[in-house]
Amino acid sequence: MDERAEHDETPEPAEAQLEVGVGPWPGGRAAWPDDARLDPELLELGDRRNVVDEFRYWRLEAIVAELDRRRHPFEVAVENWQHDLNIGSIVRSANAFLAARVHIVGRRRWNRRGAMVTDRYQHVEHHPSIDELAADARARGLTIVAVDNVPGSVGVDDYAFPPASLLLFGQEGPGLSSEAIAAADAVVAIPQFGSTRSINAAAAAAIVMHAWIREHTR
Repeated sequence: MDERAEHDETPEPAEAQLEVGVGPWPGGRAAWPDDARLDPELLELGDRRNVVDEFRYWRLEAIVAELDRRRHPFEVAVENWQHDLNIGSIVRSANAFLAARVHIVGRRRWNRRGAMVTDRYQHVEHHPSIDELAADARARGLTIVAVDNVPGSVGVDDYAFPPASLLLFGQEGPGLSSEAIAAADAVVAIPQFGSTRSINAAAAAAIVMHAWIREHTR
């Protein structure tokens, strides 16, 4: 390894920051479309939100309603005992893959920074304990699939995800609690080939969500 490259702290040249989104609707108020889904304030001032182009200028409530019409039947749950910074990123991935719900287990407060405001478009519920999460899942016919590289786990590529799955993730470091493993109907793990024991929790969640997507959607 080039030690100079590893320790080089020379700052990168400043680059012009790219504008995100779109400006005010062209043509002013007289040209505004007659569409109840659109937000007059966004039409007037522009829409710089982190949304796909299809939803530019749409009201928040209209976006959520449209997403609800399309949502996939899988759900995501994550344990929150240590205020893990990855939870926000997991919520963001759940939004990207259009999960029906996200469940936060344990502490009610969670770090939203990594969500990049996608939690506004995602149904997020809280459960004080794994037992309460499991009872809710079973009442609605969900199969609880825990994700952790523990003895007896099945490789994620070898597991057939039920359509109505609840994908259960642990925290960075400790992984899933023993209560979560015991409550699961199946435990899957992501095959790894390097020296590290585990991969980042948010990255693991994205991989497993996409595994469900590959199996059940086109």
